[in-house]
Amino acid sequence: MADWNPELYRRFEAERTRPAAELLARIANRPVNRAADLGCGSGNSTALLLQTWPQADICGIDNSPAMIAAAQQRLPQCRFVETDLIRWQADAPLDLIFANASLQWIGNHEHLLPKLLTQLAPNGVLAVQMPDNLEEPAHRLMHETAAQPRWRQAMAALQNRDALPDVSAYYDILTRAGCRADIWRTTYYHVMPSVKHITEWFQSTALRPFLNLLEPHDQQYFLADYTDALHQAYPVQADGCVLLPFPRLFIVAEKI
Repeated sequence: MADWNPELYRRFEAERTRPAAELLARIANRPVNRAADLGCGSGNSTALLLQTWPQADICGIDNSPAMIAAAQQRLPQCRFVETDLIRWQADAPLDLIFANASLQWIGNHEHLLPKLLTQLAPNGVLAVQMPDNLEEPAHRLMHETAAQPRWRQAMAALQNRDALPDVSAYYDILTRAGCRADIWRTTYYHVMPSVKHITEWFQSTALRPFLNLLEPHDQQYFLADYTDALHQAYPVQADGCVLLPFPRLFIVAEKI
């Protein structure tokens, strides 16, 4: 699979960083000496952790060489490790494991979250934010575009992202693992200059599995078909902009 594109991802950095900042606001008063940022990307969430706990040992984890390089350049005072999140193991107990828009790419949360919680020190916190938008038109239209006759054969190998468990399931997972659980859901309404910008938003994230199945010369045609479909689902507002509703699930679990 082609590597992530840090430049494309950062085009909407303010919007992508806001949920991380709001998650961090729930735990910012806690003492943190050692922290890990899972799926750190280009370092936007890691920078927030460093601003909050400047004396802490903070390590960013990502499986993208390009993202790790961008994060290291941005934050030379932090450590960064290139590895798969499923294989990652902390080398000592952590006060905080922070995961901003990363764990949704990994299935089997019934196993994953308890495994992460075992790596926390007593009273340590697992703080997670995940897009919960698979039922939104933007995602549904990705699959409808992929099902068109011109793309159907190329998309035969597409692997769908698993839907997130419901809130009650997460609560049970966390409390059974010996944690206090705080869970909430927020829908952001991002203001996009045009429908084309919705395509650009997802081109660096959710559209990657689709585009990686296509030859480079076909990718722009697929994006054009997808953008045409978006026009029906995302009407233009009175000021010429377009609203992108974006639901996200937040979890803070404190190890007792």
